[in-house]
Amino acid sequence: MRTGRSRGRALAPVASPGVPPEPVNPDAYRAPIGTHDVLAPESRRWQALVAAFASRAERFGFDLVVTPVFEHREVFQRVGTTTDVVRKEMYELTDRGGRDLALRPEGTAPVVRAYVQHRPVPPWKAWYVAPNFRYERPQKGRYRQHWQLGAEVLGVDDPEIDVEVIALAHGFYREVGLERVELLVNSMGDEASRPAYTAALRSYLLDHAPALGEEFRERVEASPLRVLDSKRPEWADVIERAPQLTEHLSDESRSHFEAVLAGLDALGVAHTIAPRLVRGFDYYTRTTFEFVSSALDAAQNAVGGGGRYDRLAEEMGGPPTPGIGFGIGIERVLIAADAEGAVEVGPRGRLDAFVVDGIGDGSAARVTDALRRAGLRVDRAFGGRSVKAQWKVADRSGAEVAVMLGRDEAARGAVAVKDLTTGEQVEVTLAGLATWVHEHSTAARRWTPPGAAPETGS
Repeated sequence: MRTGRSRGRALAPVASPGVPPEPVNPDAYRAPIGTHDVLAPESRRWQALVAAFASRAERFGFDLVVTPVFEHREVFQRVGTTTDVVRKEMYELTDRGGRDLALRPEGTAPVVRAYVQHRPVPPWKAWYVAPNFRYERPQKGRYRQHWQLGAEVLGVDDPEIDVEVIALAHGFYREVGLERVELLVNSMGDEASRPAYTAALRSYLLDHAPALGEEFRERVEASPLRVLDSKRPEWADVIERAPQLTEHLSDESRSHFEAVLAGLDALGVAHTIAPRLVRGFDYYTRTTFEFVSSALDAAQNAVGGGGRYDRLAEEMGGPPTPGIGFGIGIERVLIAADAEGAVEVGPRGRLDAFVVDGIGDGSAARVTDALRRAGLRVDRAFGGRSVKAQWKVADRSGAEVAVMLGRDEAARGAVAVKDLTTGEQVEVTLAGLATWVHEHSTAARRWTPPGAAPETGS
């Protein structure tokens, strides 16, 4: 007798005879508010974007890191207990063992936690792609579950690594065709310079609090630096005239920042110093940066950003470990790509070739497999469909060419290949089919995986 939980398909409850089934709530079977499904062809754009980032990160010596979707709540409290992310937006839960957990609201803290736990040999260079979760008002490009690409370097206290990390992100935007993304840079100082500046800024902002209201005063008292990051139009004039952090840097912070700027100049990375640029989390020190797209509305134009966090590992119980990294929002980048018309992250062609079986002897499976092993994207029809029905599927597949297996051609060791755009048809030998498709398919020439060489023969 079989016991335990069934691993088979869950069965729908059966209503008792004469009792009508309970009505289905359609809202229960839709994606929750603030989330979204990503299906083809949009998912192919995501795939291309992630592949481009992975390729660039690997060229810079970064390895993939995968951390849990949820962590102990304390990991994210290091982000800053006065931040909106921790106070208002973080998804928190208590599991059945009484542990306080939180869904990941940002990418850096989990990577640092992993570093502290596993102690990889520094410098540790890691990249990631992961969903983040924040309870906030959903709007275009800003979801309660959103996805980020990111990179972090731990264990190096050198302005040249700041330059390398920024260059990694800067070049990524260019590689995917975004030309209207600008780099803003600033320094948030260190333990020697931040307190004096924070005191001066708080005093200045509190002088204006009576005119700007209680919420303004509360934010100033909680974190005056974070007020500088506000997009509230009624506060803009006061923020614009606020003291600048760069005027209060220690000698060490100033020297570090000047070295970063010189390094960016040496690489030809265009940048603008933004004295009021601060990042939203408490762990940032010294170098901070943000990428903004002039193709987007100014209030929501950030497409990525990051900075240095030299004390975060130590606050998690690890040894003193300098670090720097960034996060890039996938949804935001795709919106910017649409606004610019960037073709590099446009919809990919679905297939290089579609195989139409006019023989029915198993050769279609063998030809399809050979083309796939050659690095091509290939599909075929199933279910014993007629040749006419298969051609209809081929036309809808988005493939560039169709490979027709016919008895006459098979007797000559060949196949008929039809261009599904122009309708032109040629005969190609089976031995040279993969090479022919590689040479004549635009998508294949562009998207063949590194190291995949056309195979010959079937």
